[in-house]
Amino acid sequence: MIESIVKEISNLLIENTPKLSNDQKERMYKILNPDISDYRIYGIRIPEIDRIVRSVYETFNCNYDDAVDVFKKLTRTNSEEQKFAGFLFLNRFKKNFNMETVDIIREEYSKYCHTWSHIDSTCVRLLGPFLGKKGNESLAIKTINEWANSSNLWIKRGSMVILLKITMMRKDFDENYVFDLVDKMLQYSDANYIEKGIGWLLKTCSKYKPDVIINYLTKNKSKLSRLILRYASEKLPKETRLQILKK
Repeated sequence: MIESIVKEISNLLIENTPKLSNDQKERMYKILNPDISDYRIYGIRIPEIDRIVRSVYETFNCNYDDAVDVFKKLTRTNSEEQKFAGFLFLNRFKKNFNMETVDIIREEYSKYCHTWSHIDSTCVRLLGPFLGKKGNESLAIKTINEWANSSNLWIKRGSMVILLKITMMRKDFDENYVFDLVDKMLQYSDANYIEKGIGWLLKTCSKYKPDVIINYLTKNKSKLSRLILRYASEKLPKETRLQILKK
């Protein structure tokens, strides 16, 4: 059954691939910037991928363990849309998620994640909502800390995306915890996607405690890159932003 599900999803993705010009394809690859050369991007939007996943899910009678196997098989392909379909299929069984689910995703993504969009979407749509649930506080902290210490670029970025999603859910954050994570990530800010992740996390936090973020950016702008400052101050008042960007 697992192979049938994977084959059905894969075939439907190919059937629903839009016709794109060479310029459109080049633009997609430039934006996603995969870290392997033989990566395939069909150009299918997430709502359409989700529709395909839902239709296949409703056709087959499978359980959580089956979904994990489907997730692994699709994640191990070199196709953006198949990878997306994998975590969207697994998300159909979110009531069954546990600590082991988090470990499975980390293990797979340490080897088979190749774009920022893949890790970001998974953390925003799947892991963040699960870890942000009441009762999962300890698991959330454990996950963020472990992911932050990973040697893998995408897993490191994922730690920040999980935290910013939880911040969005709670509309609040522990400023000391956030700033400690930022300080840790600054050691790796020469990596573009880590740098952007720092800025995105701080920008998200600025929606809920703008004064706290303004104070942090003002005090620390000498050690923060212009890119981080630009991302982090995006939602702040114009005059405040200009002051922060003025070095």
